[in-house]
Amino acid sequence: MNNSSLPLFCALASATMLVATATPVLSQQSTTQVPQQTTTSTTSTTTQTIQPRVRATDLGVRGGAPGAGGPLTGLTDAESAYFAASTEAFTEVEDAAEGLGPRMNLDSCGGCHAFPAVGGSSPETNPQMGMATANDKMPSFISAHGPVREVRFVRNPDGTPDGGVHDLFTVTGREGADGCTLAQPDFETQVANHNVIFRIPTPVFGAGLIEQIPDSAIIANQAANTGRKVQLGIKGRVNFHLPGSTISGMTNNNGNDGTVARFGWKAQNKSLLLFAGEAYNVEMGVSNELFQSERDETASCQFKAVPNDFSHLDAAETFDAFSDTEKFALFMRFAAPPVPSSDTPSTLRGKATFTNVGCALCHTPSFTTGNTAVAALRNQPVNLYSDLLVHDMGPGLADGVSQGQAGPRDFRTAPLWGVGQRYYFLHDGRTNDLGQAIQAHQSGNVRFGNASEANGVILLYNLLPESQKQDLLNFLRSL
Repeated sequence: MNNSSLPLFCALASATMLVATATPVLSQQSTTQVPQQTTTSTTSTTTQTIQPRVRATDLGVRGGAPGAGGPLTGLTDAESAYFAASTEAFTEVEDAAEGLGPRMNLDSCGGCHAFPAVGGSSPETNPQMGMATANDKMPSFISAHGPVREVRFVRNPDGTPDGGVHDLFTVTGREGADGCTLAQPDFETQVANHNVIFRIPTPVFGAGLIEQIPDSAIIANQAANTGRKVQLGIKGRVNFHLPGSTISGMTNNNGNDGTVARFGWKAQNKSLLLFAGEAYNVEMGVSNELFQSERDETASCQFKAVPNDFSHLDAAETFDAFSDTEKFALFMRFAAPPVPSSDTPSTLRGKATFTNVGCALCHTPSFTTGNTAVAALRNQPVNLYSDLLVHDMGPGLADGVSQGQAGPRDFRTAPLWGVGQRYYFLHDGRTNDLGQAIQAHQSGNVRFGNASEANGVILLYNLLPESQKQDLLNFLRSL
């Protein structure tokens, strides 16, 4: 072991018992100060006063103008026009006559991806609150001041794995849906049976840059800093499937062409077009040329031919020939990445601490795109703060759901760019506090083989002085 490794080794050694007994815990909202204490020495009559110690606190959503929502710099005039038209399609509200439903979670892409601008994540006030009708009850887990949520059931009634999305609302009783009678899933029973998990929308700013990162760069980054990753328990494990087995330490490969998938909470989708088509069908119930079948084929609830969304080959204008699914993909592809706030002494110190404790081993600060067809995307930096791999996050974040070859405890490293202007964190939106989100990364037990890969890093974070934790939180809110 070289001398530069000794401080890290000693810190981990002193925390060994903590690693062995770590359990999934979400800390309470930090208070401003630790109460003042008074102690008296046993060898002196002098009374020593311990001064209040300020605790690190997430200062909340960064103010100011949205740091995202516009087009990439360097788009051609034609590409800029396509971005503007695609933005309109992304924000359009759909109805039954246009193919909405029969089951859905919301009626527009822009409703879920709304904050701090179109293409973002959940706004502070949940737009799903306006979706319930006299025929739909509002599920107990949807609230006005909570995140947009989709629901998945972990198991089927016979105990076999489910994992699929069960939409919240139906078109029954809505305009243009005469004759359709559907019942909502029995959500409250499933909640009582601990059989539901939630997902919140992922921001899509800069998604075109992510799409164009070469596979070779992702794989090379996975192999980098191996010694320190092993020391901290980071395996960088993403799954590659062979019949009857799952091999650790390989990339999350697409099932047919073998290339690296990268979109979604479990990196389950390869491309933005696939991501758009799946979301259109799953979240809004609109079948399309990628997902041709209705998810609910109740005959009395079909009000448009299948697929609902398709290419218009007889259109007079080129753009009008595009399907909505293609327009959504174009919007995401041409959306600019989030712009961080200006550096301060605190955020610069926090950035250094972010690297020193090991956060950057998974939240890779930057990649570079390849020689892509779109000049605005070609050989560009991608400051996303993610390795685009999935990692075992232990039982505390486990959702019991497998997608592709990502298992029940595996999640893609969430890109952190734009995190300064997000209200809700983690895959299920369980907290709006970055400090709590950090602590939630730690769970499991090394002795039983179910420890989160982040345990070693979080232990080092917890050993930091409160001032350094505050700098790190400030750095995250600057992104």
